[in-house]
Amino acid sequence: MTKNLVTAKRIGVLMGGESSERDISIRSGLAIYQGLQELGYNSVPIDISKDVVNALKKDKVKVAFLALHGGIGENGAIQGMLEVLGIPYTGSGVLASALAMDKEASKKIFIYHGLPVAPFVIARQKAKGKTQKTVDLPVIDFTLPWVVKPVAEGSSVGVSIVKKVEDLQPNLEKAFAFDQRVMIEKFIPGKEVHIGVLGQKAMGGVEVRPSLEFYNYEAKYTSGLTDYIIPPEIDDATYEKAKEIAMKAHTALGCSGASRVDLRIDDNNVPHILEVNTLPGMTTTSLLPKIAKSAGLSFNDLVEEILRLAIKE
Repeated sequence: MTKNLVTAKRIGVLMGGESSERDISIRSGLAIYQGLQELGYNSVPIDISKDVVNALKKDKVKVAFLALHGGIGENGAIQGMLEVLGIPYTGSGVLASALAMDKEASKKIFIYHGLPVAPFVIARQKAKGKTQKTVDLPVIDFTLPWVVKPVAEGSSVGVSIVKKVEDLQPNLEKAFAFDQRVMIEKFIPGKEVHIGVLGQKAMGGVEVRPSLEFYNYEAKYTSGLTDYIIPPEIDDATYEKAKEIAMKAHTALGCSGASRVDLRIDDNNVPHILEVNTLPGMTTTSLLPKIAKSAGLSFNDLVEEILRLAIKE
């Protein structure tokens, strides 16, 4: 990267916000900020829970490095604001960000493109008067176990695995605390593999083996609760197929910059797309930096390449 293109420009690292993933966002943002400082870039950390527009103007930010997770930071809202302000930013654009954050919309796009996903239905919570709420629950025509998750949350917030029909209702209520739409998806037994995409190339992947029931919020962000296997312990053909499907998912949504595509590999070695993360975690325990390291990129190399792609685009 030709540093003189951006060294004179103020880079604002946007983090925090008010989503359920605020704490992780701050950890990502501070790691990115430290990396930019070590690389010699003129950067400033900005917590978007405050008046972000005035903060950007006050700090004379010319490029935004997004370290936001969930909520308005990842669903296209901040991206739209930056477009209006004419400030280049890292990661995907408005539409791709919104689609990737919405698991219902993204899965329908994957199906349209012939990409493999687990069977699912959407339960909707509707207001009934001022205080009561009713749930529109479609017929579930696939077998247990089921994964219950809010449609537009990240980091496995509000996610649970249902093994008995009678456990569905309490877990729906848990998920409805975060979203008015909840996805009920067939659980795919097998391995969980996450593929890192940078630019227009799949860098590689990592297999995650949590010691808990599944790769939930606690397993993701508590050191020692998950084993990370790089490269994944799957055969070469399946690994190549997983990377190919990940790239197709990234492209189908119109993503740019870096993304992380989460997959379940079933017992027949068929990868199924869980979701695409347009702003993957950048903490010391995050998967994208682990994948990048296995591809020969240090954390700071990864930060600089993400920044380069933002300037280029």
